[in-house]
Amino acid sequence: MPELPEVEVVRAGLAPAVTGARIAAVEVFDRRALRRHDQLSVDFESGLTGARVLAAVRRGKFLWMPLADADAHADANVNADAEGERNGRALVAHLGMSGQVLLRTPGHPGPGVPGEHLRVRLHVEHPDHGELVVDFDDQRTFGGMAIDRMLPTPDGERAGFSAGVDGAWARSIPSQVAHIARDPLDPAFDDAAFARALARKKSEIKRVLLDQTVASGIGNIYADESLWRVRMHPQQPASSLSRKRVDELLTAVRAVLEQALAEGGTSFDEQYVNVNGASGYFAHSLNAYGRDGEPCPRCGTTMVRESFMNRSSHRCPRCQRIRAGVKTRAA
Repeated sequence: MPELPEVEVVRAGLAPAVTGARIAAVEVFDRRALRRHDQLSVDFESGLTGARVLAAVRRGKFLWMPLADADAHADANVNADAEGERNGRALVAHLGMSGQVLLRTPGHPGPGVPGEHLRVRLHVEHPDHGELVVDFDDQRTFGGMAIDRMLPTPDGERAGFSAGVDGAWARSIPSQVAHIARDPLDPAFDDAAFARALARKKSEIKRVLLDQTVASGIGNIYADESLWRVRMHPQQPASSLSRKRVDELLTAVRAVLEQALAEGGTSFDEQYVNVNGASGYFAHSLNAYGRDGEPCPRCGTTMVRESFMNRSSHRCPRCQRIRAGVKTRAA
């Protein structure tokens, strides 16, 4: 499943092609991709056609494009920002398990011939790049797109990553994303608040890391990698961690996410690719995830795989021991 690094790679590739572009036409090939869209509020196709995209923004694993009416002045940022604020809407995309957002030239793979997993296609006109096609492909159909209303961020800070693009709309967040916490790479992420949240949690630390209402964007792969870096057992109760250990864990999480970003994300198959269809190569840098039966890169002990929340945890039984006196749950 795409996690924060993979979605940020997609956002970064999409942003130059869609920021300032006009959505000229919309094609929906599979209505299942619109399961998160409220069709009674606004028709998906007509609600997007003619709109102008202000930016590509991400929080955690969610991606969205704030929208403005086509008649908003294209060269006046103030006017465009005000228009976006009045409209208060955005196109939200969630990649689910296998969603892909791909940039293509018109006519690919052929006029009127959608690919096998193509669900939604946007035809956009960019003032600098000309005509482009944005395809939402999804093999397993767990992802989707929706037009959503925007809400102001409670703290008044930017809602997510937008590569420096700013405006009144930047401090608004789609209602479907409002419950998602900021991620550890967000400049507005509150380390002290995160530590306080962990102090109240008796759950295992890995379970808390996967809780998107505590910190977003940390999926199974990056949780395993971060815990391995700080020699922490995934079943260690979150409330048992000192502030020093919480800070060490946050440092590890950020280092892992940043390295994964630099290497284009993690691809084990063709289900995750960037906007150009290329795979990431962070899988070659994994120290814990998927390495069961192999020697620990740090101490040489055979790595183990354990059942966890209908998923798997990968750890070193020597480096990542539970703290003395703390009981673990049954596997």
